[in-house]
Amino acid sequence: MPLALILLMLINISTAFTQVAKTGYRISNRIHLEGDGGWDYLSMDDATSRLYISHSTIVQVLDVNEKKVVGTIPDTKGVHGIALARDLNKGFISNGKDTSVTIFDLKTLQVITKIKITGNNPDAILYDPFTHKVFTFNGRSSNSTVIDANTNKVIGTIELPGKPEFSVSDGRCKVFVNFEDKSQICLINPTTLKIEKIWPVAPGEEPSGLAIDTEGHRLFSVCGNKLMIVLNADNGNVIATLEIGDRVDAVVYDPGLKRIYSSNGEGTMTVVQEVNKDTYKVLENFPTQKGAKTIALNQKTHRIYLSTADFDAAPAPTAENPRPRATVRPNTFTILEVEPIN
Repeated sequence: MPLALILLMLINISTAFTQVAKTGYRISNRIHLEGDGGWDYLSMDDATSRLYISHSTIVQVLDVNEKKVVGTIPDTKGVHGIALARDLNKGFISNGKDTSVTIFDLKTLQVITKIKITGNNPDAILYDPFTHKVFTFNGRSSNSTVIDANTNKVIGTIELPGKPEFSVSDGRCKVFVNFEDKSQICLINPTTLKIEKIWPVAPGEEPSGLAIDTEGHRLFSVCGNKLMIVLNADNGNVIATLEIGDRVDAVVYDPGLKRIYSSNGEGTMTVVQEVNKDTYKVLENFPTQKGAKTIALNQKTHRIYLSTADFDAAPAPTAENPRPRATVRPNTFTILEVEPIN
């Protein structure tokens, strides 16, 4: 074979590999935050460029433009989620270990009050702007506590037929929540506080994160068996099934780019493109960092934020602990800032 032809083939192979390996994203910043302990949900306030970060027994508030912490909300034992009621200038934090909700001022970050809820281990928390109500989804008691966001008072409890995980609102009198143990999605009327529909997410199993396209009326449920299920939010019909990474916990939807991102604890972020409201395709599994399983999105800048830390190797299994977990290295808690580059 002529040398020129061999060189041309090598160039073509190299070019093809580069095209396959090229990613549409990059980690633009790794922002170290003080403190140890676990972490859970993130919440982004696009208007103020503030990222609210659950971290052990506090919520840290990060200015993502300045890359610095501008405040800390204390005494949030076993913190899980942060719901933002921007129209009321309030934030609501679910504290799993003392079955409470901390209510704080979004401008000053000062605590307004702390109230007990009617369930056990409040996990996901949601503000519904249509009814001005806050819903905590209580994992150990399989119910939802309803709070009047204007008065800061508990006004009801919704009994649920499964263990609730994440929830979303369509802003038009519909609240949706995943049931992890039943592999279902529940539709709640936030005005009547009644369950209206329950839909399966099969072939998805053990759904955790949930996102919504309010314009296209589509739900995105990410599941423990490495699937993202796209459902019609009007009737629960499954529209699409897509493969995602392992150990997923959360998902967000970017209406500007029409992309869906699942944060996978294995250390990847699956990027899904909405071609139209009935057609979706996986663009890539972008490498992030092990443990980066929760996610937030700035819809103005299209930048994505994930929280994680460095891990030591898991200890050897024993009869008492057959599946030991890897331990977190002290003082390594980090926020990853990911941005699209094309």
